Amino acid sequence: MRLLQFVKEWTLPVAMVAGTAIYFLFALTPALQGAASFFGPVIDDIFPLFMFLILFATFCKVDFRRLRPVAWHLWVGAFQVLFVVIIATIILAFHLKGDKLILMESVLTCIIGPCAAAAAVVTSKLGGNLEEMTSYTFLSNFLTALMVPVCFPLIDTSVGMDFLHAFWLILYKVCLVLVVPMALAFVVKHYMHTLHRWIVGVKDLSFYLWGFSLAIVTGTTVKNIVHAETTTRFLCLIAGMGLLLCIVQFAVGRYLGHFFNRTQEAGQALGQKNTNFAIWIAYTYLNPLASVGPGCYILWQNVINSIELWQHERSHPC
Repeated sequence: MRLLQFVKEWTLPVAMVAGTAIYFLFALTPALQGAASFFGPVIDDIFPLFMFLILFATFCKVDFRRLRPVAWHLWVGAFQVLFVVIIATIILAFHLKGDKLILMESVLTCIIGPCAAAAAVVTSKLGGNLEEMTSYTFLSNFLTALMVPVCFPLIDTSVGMDFLHAFWLILYKVCLVLVVPMALAFVVKHYMHTLHRWIVGVKDLSFYLWGFSLAIVTGTTVKNIVHAETTTRFLCLIAGMGLLLCIVQFAVGRYLGHFFNRTQEAGQALGQKNTNFAIWIAYTYLNPLASVGPGCYILWQNVINSIELWQHERSHPC
């Protein structure tokens, strides 16, 4: 029972440690190489399903009548754009090349990436406003869809990106990740009441599903870092910049949010990123090594999430 209580209280760190341990277990044990080759594609296939289930369970709790833009959305979105402009200006003004360009591209992907859909899960767990967080997630994804086709061709002239094609491709991915589970949740909530009561009656269902998916993401992230074709020193530099950036974005978001009594929501909105999306755009449009940045960022943001959840549990004991 004590072990179960520990796992409940420290779900995110346990998930990250478990994901790391499982990766090294399979990577360092020759007898498990065949199993690793078999399960790798399987995990890649089931991970989107887990994200779908996480968001579906979360959206079942949403009051759809309260989904609307509010004032803090504007400020958080404006600062995301400001941070993107600053990094892009640095790249262009100093004509960065080589490792310096890769480093700044890794930083840029961690900024330009949209708010993570799982941010609504954490916000709900912290007692924040689920509807406002969900609304900002959609706005943030639309903002990213506008910024990526404008920004990337400027910082890397080798990027052959058509604005409309990239814009619609990103929106298509957003539709699959966000709109479809929300539409299904709407149908279940309004027309399948027995199923809806069962889903919302399972305490923290979406949170523990997310913890399981975090173990998968962590294992994949560690694998990508281990196999990155660069020096350990440069990897540490990328990881260090990711940590600094993560702290800054959470801090700025929380500072903006305190003006609207939405500290938790704004902090999550600016700080927690859809790193899977950021890794995808790095691989697709920039130097693949830049994907190490958002890969490290996912670890840092979940360390911060763990601390916030721990503080919340201490101040709101059951």
